[in-house]
Amino acid sequence: MNPADLASLVLAVVTRVLEGRGSDHVVSIEDVPLERPRNRDHGDWASNIAMKLAKPLGIAPRELAQEIATGLEATDGIASVEVAGPGFINIRLDAAAAGALAKVIVTAGAEFGRGDLYQGVTMNLEFVSANPTGPIHIGGVRWAAVGDSLARIFAFEGGIVTREYYFNDHGAQIDRFARSLVASWLGEPAPEDGYAGDYIAEIAARVVEAYPGELEDIPDRAEVQEVFRAVGVEFMFGDIKKSLHDFGVDFDVYFHENDLHDSGAVEHALDRLRELGAIYEKDGAVWFRSTDYGDDRDRVVIRSDGEAAYVAGDLAYYLNKRERGFERNLIMLGADHHGYVRRLMAMTAAFGDKPYYNLEVLIGQLVNLVKDGVPQRMSKRAGTVVVLEDLVDAVGVDAGRYALVRSSIDSQIDIDLDLWGRKTNDNPVFYVQYAHARTNAVARNAAASGVDRSVFDASLLTHETESALLGALAEFPRVVRQAAELREPHRIARYSEELAGAYHRWYDNCRVTPLGDEPVGDVHRTRLWLNDATGVVLRNALGLLGVNAPERM
Repeated sequence: MNPADLASLVLAVVTRVLEGRGSDHVVSIEDVPLERPRNRDHGDWASNIAMKLAKPLGIAPRELAQEIATGLEATDGIASVEVAGPGFINIRLDAAAAGALAKVIVTAGAEFGRGDLYQGVTMNLEFVSANPTGPIHIGGVRWAAVGDSLARIFAFEGGIVTREYYFNDHGAQIDRFARSLVASWLGEPAPEDGYAGDYIAEIAARVVEAYPGELEDIPDRAEVQEVFRAVGVEFMFGDIKKSLHDFGVDFDVYFHENDLHDSGAVEHALDRLRELGAIYEKDGAVWFRSTDYGDDRDRVVIRSDGEAAYVAGDLAYYLNKRERGFERNLIMLGADHHGYVRRLMAMTAAFGDKPYYNLEVLIGQLVNLVKDGVPQRMSKRAGTVVVLEDLVDAVGVDAGRYALVRSSIDSQIDIDLDLWGRKTNDNPVFYVQYAHARTNAVARNAAASGVDRSVFDASLLTHETESALLGALAEFPRVVRQAAELREPHRIARYSEELAGAYHRWYDNCRVTPLGDEPVGDVHRTRLWLNDATGVVLRNALGLLGVNAPERM
């Protein structure tokens, strides 16, 4: 019996109790809370539904709880029910009902845990979007791991997800990048407002090699700079794409900022806002009346010199996404963008949409790499910051992704390179991956010993570690749904560690293969189902984090 089955059972009992009292109060499945008691001696599941319903029904909570408990006790699959405290209902399943989940999981395989929270909803997830002026710094790498995991989780909950990278190829930062490349080629110091690091010299050399003629023959430095801008940006962006691909992150759409300005999308957005009364002109400039929609001040969209301000691109880009059919649009930004949220929500409202629904902004906190207790602040390649390759070189892709996803995005994290590089159980990703590899080793050993899954008798799964393991397995769909709803993929990482711990404890107490001359029995065959079910859930969980589930370690 999984949590959904139990919730339906509780709902049926509650409905009968209310009908028996002559109440016309309507209760739905969403009104049935179920949670795991912290102390497993209190049962497999607990519900406070009686406390939720007591006040509107004018019934004492314990009295209502006792009626519900009596109805549940008479139901197949329930071993016992107790009422505790002011009206908590503690439910213990019988072994067969609890153990049946193992077969359900194995049969479902990769589909187990899949939900329908966002069934059919079109979702655009924009993340990383680093300027093509240098390698991706460690903050952007955090968004690569978190964003890709969220995309996987949303899709697992039925969402139609598009991963999008906003390619900032318009504006002053690209000019500074081009001037930095030219200076490197000429052997000059980097411009005061430019970029430094070994990668600048590398890109400059590649531009020279790719250019079909002789750059020295171009008399105008501005023309030379344009060559370095056009070719250098393509090389830099190609390097960024490759770095992300090697990190397991690919995008469905690479959207160029320049296209918004060249295609007329900015003018289209302004025309729409004019129709809605959200645009006015003052002092020769065009303004967005954003204070009408909750912003702290109105925003210049087109400056008095005719140049578009940065917010012009925001307006055009959002409208473009909505016209491409995306209902939910999520943007992931760094910790220095907190002040940016208000204007984006004002923009959403101005277009007649719902802030925090049609558009959400997730803010991520800083990441530090630490080695031997010392923060790593410099990168030879980037010159100023730690980049993606530094993390991967130190701990690998799996450990890097897991470390970045394991903590809430609201918290700043220090990644201990010594810890995450170890092949020991104190390294969280190793601990989880080892549990998965162990399920495969147990399955191989079982096959060699003649243990198969020809028999499944859930009533034989009676050991306390089996109850605990089944309870942990049952939690997976709920954890995935919460991770999607709260935008918190770290919940899946922490759950994976708890499940791995429950599995290791079960492994230490319950054998799948017989000892010595002991014959193969139905208990061994049934335990193989439980072993394989654990492997399925660990594999599904790691897959949602973009982390490999190795069969051998």
